[in-house]
Amino acid sequence: MGSIRRYLVFIRPYKKEIIITMIVGVLKFGIPLLLPLILKFVVDDVLLSHQAAEEKLKQLSWLLIGALFVFTVLRWPIEYYRQYFAQWASSRVLFDIRNRLFDHLQKLSLRFYNNQRVGQIISRVINDVEQTKEFVVTGMMNIWLDMITLFIAVAIMVSMDVKMTLISLAVFPLYGIAVKVFYQRLRGLTRERSQALAEMQGHLHERIQGISVIRAFGLEGHETKHFHERNRHFLDRALAHSRWNGKTFAVINTITDIAPLLLIGFAGWQVIKGQVTIGEMTAFYGYIGLIYSPIRRLVNASTTLTQSLASMDRVFELFDEQYDIVDRSNAKELVDARGAIDFQEVTFAYEENGEAVLKGVDFAIEPGQTVALVGMSGGGKSSLVALVPRFFDVQGGAVLVDGRDVRDWTQASLRSQVGMVLQDNILFSGSVLDNIRMGKPGASLDEVERAAKAANAHGFIQELSNGYDTEIGERGVKLSGGQKQRVAIARVFLKDPAILILDEATSALDLKSEQLIQESLHLLAENRTTLIVAHRLSTITHADQICLIEDGRIIENGTHRQLMEINGKYASLFNVQDLENEKEVVGTTAER
Repeated sequence: MGSIRRYLVFIRPYKKEIIITMIVGVLKFGIPLLLPLILKFVVDDVLLSHQAAEEKLKQLSWLLIGALFVFTVLRWPIEYYRQYFAQWASSRVLFDIRNRLFDHLQKLSLRFYNNQRVGQIISRVINDVEQTKEFVVTGMMNIWLDMITLFIAVAIMVSMDVKMTLISLAVFPLYGIAVKVFYQRLRGLTRERSQALAEMQGHLHERIQGISVIRAFGLEGHETKHFHERNRHFLDRALAHSRWNGKTFAVINTITDIAPLLLIGFAGWQVIKGQVTIGEMTAFYGYIGLIYSPIRRLVNASTTLTQSLASMDRVFELFDEQYDIVDRSNAKELVDARGAIDFQEVTFAYEENGEAVLKGVDFAIEPGQTVALVGMSGGGKSSLVALVPRFFDVQGGAVLVDGRDVRDWTQASLRSQVGMVLQDNILFSGSVLDNIRMGKPGASLDEVERAAKAANAHGFIQELSNGYDTEIGERGVKLSGGQKQRVAIARVFLKDPAILILDEATSALDLKSEQLIQESLHLLAENRTTLIVAHRLSTITHADQICLIEDGRIIENGTHRQLMEINGKYASLFNVQDLENEKEVVGTTAER
C-alpha cells in the first residue's frame, strides 16, 4: 500500500478532473441500464397489452424516438468527454512522474550509474511508468464506475423481484475466492516479467552502442546467441505470466456463465407459476448481462491493477535511490571563483568499503597555475580530478576550492566554475550550435562563433552541409574525433570557467588534430587554474607543477626541470617517450 499512497501524491493535483470524469462516467454507464426497462415496457405494456395495433405502434414510435435521442444525441458528448478527461488526467500524471524521475536521475551520483545498465533505467522511466497509467484509468475511475453501475442495476432488480435478484447474484462469492487464489501470485509474476524485459533492454542498448566492436571482432553469431538467451528468458517469464492469467480468466468466465443459466431456470419456473411476467424475465436477463459485464471488467481490472502495482513498485524503487552527493544545509554560492585548489590528505574509494584509489594525496594549486597529473594508467589521476567538481566525495581529508571545502559550496555553483575536456567527450544528437550552447544556454550566435574560433572549430563547422545548424547524430557520430574534441573545447570556451580540467584531452587523436587542439587548449588555459591529466609528457613540460601519481599516491612533484634533475621515475618515463618519439620521426622520414 506504500506505493499507492506515494502514487496518490501525483494524482492529487488532478482530483477535480477525475471527479468530473467519474460524474460523466456515471451518466455513460447509467444510460445502458435503461435498456432492460425499455424492453420490459415493450413486452408487457405494448406487445402483450390489449390495446389496438395503432395505439401500440404509436407508443412504440414515441418510445424509440426518445430512446434514440438519449442514446445518440446525449450519449455521444458524454462518451467523448469521459474518454478525453480520463486520458487527459492519466497522461498528466505520467508527465509529472517522468519529469520528477528525470530530475531525480540527474541528482544521482556517478557511482549509481557506474553500477546500473542504461537500458534498465530507461525501461523504468518509459515502460514501468506507462504501466502505472492503468492505476489512474482503471483503479481511480473504471472500478468505481463499474461498482456504481453494479449497485444501480442491483437496486433496480431488487425493486422488481428480490428472489430473482438473489439467484442472479448467487455466484458472487465464487468471484471473491477466485480473486484471492489467483491474484496472490500475479504481482510477483508481473515483477519478474518487467525485470526480464528491463534486462533485455539493457543488453540491447549496450550492444547497439558497441555495434562497431561486434563487427570488428566478427561477433555477430556470438551476440545473436546471447540475445536469444535474454529474449528466451523474457519469453519464459511472459509465458508464465500468461499461463496464470489464462487460468484466472478461464475460471472467472466459467463462473460468469453459470449465473444466466441459474436465472433462466428459476425465472422460467416463476413465469410458469404466474408470479413473474415475461417482460420481467426478459428485463432480468438483460440486467444479468449488465451486472456481469462490470464484474468481468472488475476482475480484468484486478489483473491490470496487479500489473500496474508491480510497475509502481519498480518506479518507486528508482525514486528511493539515495543521493550520495547532497548540498549541506549551510552551503554557500561560489561566485567569481579565483581558482585556488587544495588537496588535503585526500583518501578516496569508489565503494564504501572498497580498496582506496587515492591514499593521502596532499598538494596545493595557486590561482591561475597549470598542474599536470602523470603516471601509469590506474594510478588515480582521473579519480583525483573528479573530486574537484564533486562528482564523488572523499572518504578522508578534504578538497578545498578558494579556501573552502567543496562540500560547503553548492553543487550547481561549484560546477558552474569548472570546465572539463575529456578524452571521450559526449556530444548529443542535435546541431553543432546546440552542442556548443550547452556551455552557456541562451548564448548568441556571435558568442558561439567566437568560442568556436578560439577552439579552432569555426573553419570546419562552416564547411559542414548546414554550418552551425548541421545535425551531428547521436554522440556526434557524423564528426571525426578531432572535430568532436574541438566542439567540446568550444563549449568550454563559451562557459568561460575559472577552473579547467583536461583529462587525456588529446591522447586519442592524430598528430595534426592534436596540434590544432593543443593550440586551443593553451589559449583556453590562459588565466585559469588548469588541471591536466596527460599521457604524452611532451605536452605538459610547461606546467607550473607536475605530479607523478602511482598507486594512489604522489611520489614525485615539481616542475619539468626539477623532476628531470631528480632523475627519478618521471625522468625515466619522459626519456622513454622521447626516444619513442624520435623513432617515430625517423620512421616517418624514411617512409618519405
